[in-house]
Formats: sequence, C-alpha cells, structure tokens
Amino acid sequence: MTPPQRQRRDLAPETATPREGDGKPGNPERMYVVAGPDGERAELDLVTLIVARATDPPPSASPEQAALLRLCAAPLSVAELSAYLHLPFSAMGVLLTELLTAELVQARAPIVRKARSDRSLLEAVMNGLQRL
Repeated sequence: MTPPQRQRRDLAPETATPREGDGKPGNPERMYVVAGPDGERAELDLVTLIVARATDPPPSASPEQAALLRLCAAPLSVAELSAYLHLPFSAMGVLLTELLTAELVQARAPIVRKARSDRSLLEAVMNGLQRL
C-alpha cells in the first residue's frame, strides 16, 4: 500500500484562478480596502475603551464599522475589538477614527485602580472575618 500523495500548495500561474479585481491568485483583501484612505488618526491605545453612542449602524457604514457598532454596546478595549474582528491594530485605528469623527462611538480611558489597597480597610476586613 502506498501513502497518499501530498498536493503542492503553490499552483502554477496558468492553473490558478485569480480573485475578482485582483490579478494575483489567492491573495486576501488588502488592508487599505478595509480601512480606507490613510489620514489623521485619533490617539488610541490598546486599552482604550470604546462605547457605541448609536445602537443601529447608519446605512452608509461599511460591514466592519457595523460590526464594531454592534460589538460596542458594552465597553470593549481596542485590543478586544481587534481580536474579535480579526483586524490589526492599524486598521482598527483608522476604522475607529472614522466612527469617532462621525460621533457614533465614544473613546474612554481605562479605569485605573490604585496600586495598593488601603491597609486599614484590609485590616478591618480581616478582623471582621476572624470574628465570624
């Protein structure tokens, strides 16, 4: 019995089928198609929280922008949005800048907690637990 033959991953140019609008076979969409023209961007960080102001996306919104608005019903960080939509941070920055300028989303700084808890509060909790 002979083992099955492996197929080659790269096809010859004459046998490959090109994608629509792209002369190259099998290439995915380019990021500038998703993100639009490169321009001025908002100051966003990976931990910046994004919240949607509008519940329904406008009819002129791209599919990626509509997905962003649906996801942002609850606050999510830019890193989480990037992971959910499988888009790099650079493309997310462009999409979010467009939504921020249209005032469809709001960017908020993350909640920063104190570095250390108050010692007197921890002692009061510990004493209360010991009395139980």
